[in-house]
Amino acid sequence: MLDIAEELHRWVEQGRTFAVATVVAVGGSAPRQPGAALAVDSDGTAIGSVSGGCVEGAVYDLCVQALEDGKTVVERFGYSDEDAFAVGLTCGGIIDILVTPVRGGVFPAALAAAVSGEAAALARIVDGPEDLLGQALLVRPDGSYEGKLGGHPELDRTAAAEARAMLDAGRTGTVEIGEDGSRCGQPLTLIVESSVPAPRMIVFGAIDFAAALVRVGKFLGYHVTVCDARPVFATPARFPEADEIVVDWPHRYLESTEVDGRTVLCVLTHDAKFDVPLLQAALKLPVAYIGAMGSRRTHEDRNERLRGVGVTELELARLRSPIGLDLGARTPEETALSIGAEIVANRRGGSGVSLTGAHTPIHHEGPREPDGRIGSVA
Repeated sequence: MLDIAEELHRWVEQGRTFAVATVVAVGGSAPRQPGAALAVDSDGTAIGSVSGGCVEGAVYDLCVQALEDGKTVVERFGYSDEDAFAVGLTCGGIIDILVTPVRGGVFPAALAAAVSGEAAALARIVDGPEDLLGQALLVRPDGSYEGKLGGHPELDRTAAAEARAMLDAGRTGTVEIGEDGSRCGQPLTLIVESSVPAPRMIVFGAIDFAAALVRVGKFLGYHVTVCDARPVFATPARFPEADEIVVDWPHRYLESTEVDGRTVLCVLTHDAKFDVPLLQAALKLPVAYIGAMGSRRTHEDRNERLRGVGVTELELARLRSPIGLDLGARTPEETALSIGAEIVANRRGGSGVSLTGAHTPIHHEGPREPDGRIGSVA
């Protein structure tokens, strides 16, 4: 539900009564991932989506029912070959939906945290004793939490620890708590939605291609910084949509700023005096993506220079260069699109090839973790 937090926060401030349907599990080719939500208020106004249109009508009715009877339910939608006109996913996938009437509790605080960009995780029970369905905890980065899942403090502490681990990784998904940890005589499943500050995109090189990439980065949900050592080019007038503009040598700025496992670095300077020290530093950092612009000749020359300053082959293998996917791009906007597409493919585990005639999944489950697991806990 945190994906529509801004609208829901307004509803809370306006005193509206509403119910929220949240995707809590998916299977096969489902169009939306865990955390996607649809909400309906007491006047019948709807916001959000859980399936891209396939089952919205049925989920809308469940929300209306939840507002009337105050009950939390979990409903499964799939595709049936026996009844192709039944309510379900025509794409062949399966989704489980948690429908909850929202009446106070930790929900207003969770929505406020998401809207303000504060890191927090909302953990809710989606499988277990009927009287516990929808019970929620709001967990902070320091491990503190608000709310209760049941009658036993040990369950709350266990769930808070699991949610904090998901929050630390910036992940949304399900976690299971065994019978011993649940303290209710049976295992429990939680949906944990992580609200974290927007991931960073740092664009080095204040050129016309950078201006187009800033727009793509903002569209993809990044907090975008433009960095260039030349003050005449790194100006708000040239990059009005950037969140931050920094005038500094790229490598010096990178060494002084904070990055994490979601940060993407786009090096558009294609000038050895900037590229080499910058990439030498960047390739040692645990960031999500490092790409560098330039022709294939520039790429080969740059790699030799990087080897000359001690960059290893393993480090060079992380570099996406020439940057972007092969779209035949020529304009700054087309080039920015190709870079954005490569970032998404890297983030989601996509191949970058055309879906036409392919037999690969349309919707990937998520990026792979260092240990080979898919990036959502099941």
